[in-house]
Amino acid sequence: MILAIDIGNTNTVLGGIEDEALCFTLRIRSDRLKTADEYLLTIKGLLEVKGVDVARIEGGIISSVVPELKIVMGRAMEELTGKRFLVVGSGIKTGLNIKMDNPSQLGADLVADAVAALSKYQPPLVFFDMGTATTLSVIDRQGSYIGGMIIPGLRLSVDSLSARAAQLPYINLDGPEQLIGTNTISCMQAGAIYSNAAMIDGLLERVEEELGEPVTAVATGGLMAAVLPYCKRKVDYDENLMLEGLRILYHKNCTRQK
Repeated sequence: MILAIDIGNTNTVLGGIEDEALCFTLRIRSDRLKTADEYLLTIKGLLEVKGVDVARIEGGIISSVVPELKIVMGRAMEELTGKRFLVVGSGIKTGLNIKMDNPSQLGADLVADAVAALSKYQPPLVFFDMGTATTLSVIDRQGSYIGGMIIPGLRLSVDSLSARAAQLPYINLDGPEQLIGTNTISCMQAGAIYSNAAMIDGLLERVEEELGEPVTAVATGGLMAAVLPYCKRKVDYDENLMLEGLRILYHKNCTRQK
């Protein structure tokens, strides 16, 4: 079994992968103030709850958009398993052709997403990852990562609106019953969900115009499940795209770990 760990700005997701199948996932809050010892205790306890024998973990891989937690988590996992985990970053083999101004600036999360997307879907393709930020990534017909967008995230935007507008409450992102809200909360929910769905539809249309051909559309990220039912375009939802990409990257590079 290997552990694939995705450290995001808000949450950290751990996936246990055995024989290329995802056996379980764990989700904890990404806390920059926690020490390696605290992460060790938290993860060890959660693995015990899942009935996972730590001795079965042969290694693992970490993707992080929080630089300080990449180091902290690596130390915690080495203490827990006795293995040094791979880290997605400079020097790791990805197989990606990244055609950006500075390829090293592409986030580890998007690298893992792109590797998984190319293994499962036909390019040209566009994939969205909706977390603290919403990202759009474009892979051309030749399989090259050519760029994308970084957009304020759904939850971040709604919470910011509530924080700055005195009469607007904090809300849950429940699916709106109708497009036109009839009270403050339903208006906010409809605005949040439908505007993001329309954004996805519209951006796909514009990317296709720029590329001059249709694209395969893929979506992942914790908040995406709330938005996709309201999209008009066909978009394949792949909840564990990131973990799948980490699995592939681990096997591309596992000899370096030994």
